[in-house]
Amino acid sequence: MTMILQSDPKASYLAHQAAIDAALQETLASGWYILGQQVQTFEQEFAAYLGAANCIGVANGTDALVLALRACNVGAGDWVITVAHTAVATVAAIELTGAIPLLVDIDPVTFTIDPVQTEEAIRLHAGKVKAIIAVHLYGHPAAMTTLLEIAQRYDIKLIEDCAQAHGAQFQNRAVGGWADIAAFSFYPTKNLGALGDGGAVVTNDAALAERVRLLREYGWRERYISEITGMNSRLDELQAAVLRVKLRALAEENARRRHLASLYDAALANTSLVLPQTWPDVLHVFHQYVVRCERRDELRAALRQQGIGSLVHYPVAIHQQPAYRNRIPVYRDSLPNTEVVASQVLSLPMYPQLTDEQIAMIADVVQRSLQDFAD
Repeated sequence: MTMILQSDPKASYLAHQAAIDAALQETLASGWYILGQQVQTFEQEFAAYLGAANCIGVANGTDALVLALRACNVGAGDWVITVAHTAVATVAAIELTGAIPLLVDIDPVTFTIDPVQTEEAIRLHAGKVKAIIAVHLYGHPAAMTTLLEIAQRYDIKLIEDCAQAHGAQFQNRAVGGWADIAAFSFYPTKNLGALGDGGAVVTNDAALAERVRLLREYGWRERYISEITGMNSRLDELQAAVLRVKLRALAEENARRRHLASLYDAALANTSLVLPQTWPDVLHVFHQYVVRCERRDELRAALRQQGIGSLVHYPVAIHQQPAYRNRIPVYRDSLPNTEVVASQVLSLPMYPQLTDEQIAMIADVVQRSLQDFAD
């Protein structure tokens, strides 16, 4: 029995294999492997795709967040508000700068940061909060207009974590261009994925962009002369060549994801599952198709028995994980929405190369499994 994976970066590679192979050969033949023409061109093309002024390629998504924070002068002792229902990289990046994460709850419908709690937390910790990181989780943007108003009202920086939202839009404007600065990951399973690690920082602020360029390579403007203390975080030429090829198909593949999501929606509408919801002014890119199920683990086991892979993003909220439990601040000491969601979410297979027939088969297994639970 062939396993249907929850995500499949190999399928993405095979869909673009000839063009990727040609781009890699061209790059290898150039003899230039670090911060060359491929990176520069990708930076220009990705910025243009997003409608943003500046894109700076870096080594991975975690570094992109670290560099975005550092460019905003976030450092030791500063507080940064974000969520506990996210990849741990979001919180790890804050701590890598020496700053302190302050975790607030999520909206239970979109799973993105709760703006009301965000503002309450800023007021409660007056003078400590330096930035907000809004995570566009699963491909659905956070409430950017409200968050932007809050950030401006309190004169703090707003940073977008766009690792799961390449091409998503809020009010007809791409994520990555709303806040002061944004971070992207190009991990192979992302909507725009490389053949390894990669990331980018995006901003419309020329001064922030210049600071990120310095920070990503030891603070160099002139080689071997460090103007500021930087780090080594560079997107390499081979990954940039791959990303340039795959960027050309991103809009089409995101549209395919939305089509597959609509098939799931129709097939699962009358089940006990809580299905993903999309705000009217949002263009969702369905990095994941995430349902809520009270008997999540049983459903996942039933899918596995039928050769269908699924994942839980994320099974343990960050504030409940051993490395962070009872160590980092949690607004109101508990995050009820986050904790309920973490116990119920399940990511069904979602990638552009899935067929309509495969979605129908997966949905049928889900329906039959849920009925078995009810009998």
